[in-house]
Amino acid sequence: MAGRLEGRVALVTGAASGIGASCARRFAEEGARIVGFDLTTSGGPEWDAATACAPASTLQVVDVRSEDAVQAAVEDALARVGQIDTVVNAAGIAGGGPVHLVSLEDWNRVIGVNLTGTFLVSKHVLRGMLERRAGSIVNIASIEGLEGSEGGSSYNASKGGVVLLTRNMAMDYARRGIRVNAVCPGFIETPLLRSVFDDMGLGEYRARVADAHLLGRFGRPEEIANAALFLASDESSFVTGHSLVVDGGYTAGHRHGFTALMGLDGD
Repeated sequence: MAGRLEGRVALVTGAASGIGASCARRFAEEGARIVGFDLTTSGGPEWDAATACAPASTLQVVDVRSEDAVQAAVEDALARVGQIDTVVNAAGIAGGGPVHLVSLEDWNRVIGVNLTGTFLVSKHVLRGMLERRAGSIVNIASIEGLEGSEGGSSYNASKGGVVLLTRNMAMDYARRGIRVNAVCPGFIETPLLRSVFDDMGLGEYRARVADAHLLGRFGRPEEIANAALFLASDESSFVTGHSLVVDGGYTAGHRHGFTALMGLDGD
């Protein structure tokens, strides 16, 4: 039985680890050949699993903030694989703080990777999609692009920009057969999340943030990959301009402990 992406080529940014690597693996399992962009060619176990499913897949060193680098990498990929059918813009970094303490350098770094990188990769892949009048772009945004969070500043601004960029691209390209959607994850157990809590000395907040999800835990990268697969595949053929929230109930509302009074606690 053919996979949902059989015979297609998927470009995945941030493909060496985290959500990007899980998307690469999941798409490869469904028959796609993967072109991965990252700042390293040393992929983790998820990338290795992707190449096991799709041996012709490649991981290229690309700084998505650089238009020259992105354009050259896309052209190189096209010369090797012929066309790119779907894109997952998953490259992302953390950053932020209260605005009066955020340096311009940090602001530009976060906006550059998370928002400008999404724009540049889409820009240079769209040209081929326009010629074929077909394609699907999936941008990895965040629930923090939909609502505020303490000290979010540059990260939230970057992901909010991705959400609106997604909607505008969907409007611009729908009549040319190109769908553009976003996934807005909650807090997902990735190296990026661990760096926020551990490297920034916020370990004491881990349990509190996990509990803020109605399901009582952080999400897993493969759960985001499954959502991205749906949006990339023909199963979502009538979906464009949508931001799919995958957050374990984080944005559904606030818990105050009343479920215990109703006998609905997990225990």
